[in-house]
Amino acid sequence: MNKNSKVSLAEVAAAAGVSKMTASRVLREEGGYSEQTREKVMAEVERLGYVPNRLATVFAGDTSSTFVGVSIPGLGNEIFTQVLEGIDRKLGAYQHQTMLGMNEHSLEQEERWIETVLSWKPAGLIVTGRAHSPKAVHMMRGAGIPVVEIWDYNSSPIDMCVGLDHFDSGYAMGRHLAERGYQRFGYVGTFHQTANAAAARLSGYRQAIEDAGGTLVQPVLLRDVPGFYPGHYGTEQLLAAHRGVEVIYYQNDNLAVGGIHYCQKIGMRIPEDIGIAGWGDMPVAAIQPVRLTSTAVPNLRIGQLAAEMVLSRIQGRVVEKNRDVGHVLIPGATVF
Repeated sequence: MNKNSKVSLAEVAAAAGVSKMTASRVLREEGGYSEQTREKVMAEVERLGYVPNRLATVFAGDTSSTFVGVSIPGLGNEIFTQVLEGIDRKLGAYQHQTMLGMNEHSLEQEERWIETVLSWKPAGLIVTGRAHSPKAVHMMRGAGIPVVEIWDYNSSPIDMCVGLDHFDSGYAMGRHLAERGYQRFGYVGTFHQTANAAAARLSGYRQAIEDAGGTLVQPVLLRDVPGFYPGHYGTEQLLAAHRGVEVIYYQNDNLAVGGIHYCQKIGMRIPEDIGIAGWGDMPVAAIQPVRLTSTAVPNLRIGQLAAEMVLSRIQGRVVEKNRDVGHVLIPGATVF
């Protein structure tokens, strides 16, 4: 055989001296054959390098799909890589596979991805956030498979959800900073046209400041990824436009670390001259000279729970539809 040719099931059956139907039953572990027959078939599978076409089998209606579609904004944010790791580990432990899609915070991209994935007959879907196009919602509701919305806690999900209340986490940080005596607040984050968790955190932060009688200057919202350099130049923009800002809250810890480096570059002491607070308790926070004030979120657990919910529904078990994983505020040394 040409080494580049695809080995067929018929070739495996012929090499093992059995019918194609018998070889198929062996590969699907359906029974009706001897142990000797199974060993002969599997030996030829190994020798010939045969790879079963699982997708074709699903379309033929002979077995259930083991694919679960997972849509996240992207892999540039390590928070979502941790969520994805939790999903993939749990699905893999039960012989299910992740079909990954990245929507870049675009409802249109997510809609196209959902339409494509549903044509492949997945066992379930895991999608990020609570904002979806009307067509995407219609497709997910009509798919007849488990659907889990992750990251944003939603009391009225399409099917199931697991996440946290981002408004509450932003409010908790705003209240904490106000209680530390700050009066003039800043914010640096990124801009997305669609509703997102960061916007909810900013709303909570703003509300806490208003409730405490403080002042939030015009937030800096960057058209960029939430990384170190955007945090650096976003802080420069904020401080250039608004003198007297006493503390800055950032969309995530990466932005906050960029902000810290800018403030130190221009001679500002932290927290003596300005307070800095991040979000996410990201890996970079663990290697800073002092503990960054932040909010910890169980990212890996979110992924694990989402996968467990899909698997439980597939297995016919009763599933709790809404799971709030909560958040923990970390009072570090970067604010008073």
